[in-house]
Amino acid sequence: FGMPAPTTLNGKIFLIFYGLIGCAATILFFNLFLERMITLITFLTHRCRKQKQKTRLSKKHIATNMNTQPEQDGQEDWKPSDYYVTLILATVTLLVNCGASGLYSVMEDWSYLESMYFCFVAFSTIGFGDMVSGQKAHYEAHWVYQIANSLMIILGVSCTYSLFSITAIIIKQMLNWILAKLLSLHCCRSQGCCSITTLKVKEPANQQIQNISNHPGTCHVVKASLPSESK
Repeated sequence: FGMPAPTTLNGKIFLIFYGLIGCAATILFFNLFLERMITLITFLTHRCRKQKQKTRLSKKHIATNMNTQPEQDGQEDWKPSDYYVTLILATVTLLVNCGASGLYSVMEDWSYLESMYFCFVAFSTIGFGDMVSGQKAHYEAHWVYQIANSLMIILGVSCTYSLFSITAIIIKQMLNWILAKLLSLHCCRSQGCCSITTLKVKEPANQQIQNISNHPGTCHVVKASLPSESK
């Protein structure tokens, strides 16, 4: 939050080298936390899905070896979608924010909305410094609160970083989809290609589909020649 800062020249020089190593190590920690969170979410959702399928099969009395083997093979390769992971991470992050807000509203004498604001600013590393926790001269159970405050900030920043990372992936996918659609429309307008939905002919003699490019969002030129009428 900018509260402590080095004042001597040696301290400022030390901070530069310490920041290079410390910031890199912090980013590595957040990335490892994100990987473990995704692994945990995948494991839990896989177990829940497997249990639901077993329950459904047992209720329908069709749990035979021939019928269950393909589903078990499919379960091994099944993974939750990015949207499902984002929803779970958003729920976990919201719960962490709500719990931390309750702690700060009691210990810092803030309102609950002010505590929610502080949690978002702190956990997203914005850090305006207008509200800072742990600055009072006296707290009840001072050391316990300081430890809880540090753990809450670490957990909140990790969850928020994970949520932002997954959200950035979804935004990138949406932008790629929009750009692919725009590129496809531009390609079709410039080259005059169109999609033929239905073509009613008795006996099509020659039909050729020419692919212009293998990149996503490309258009295809459809050339179809109708059979000449018999004289």
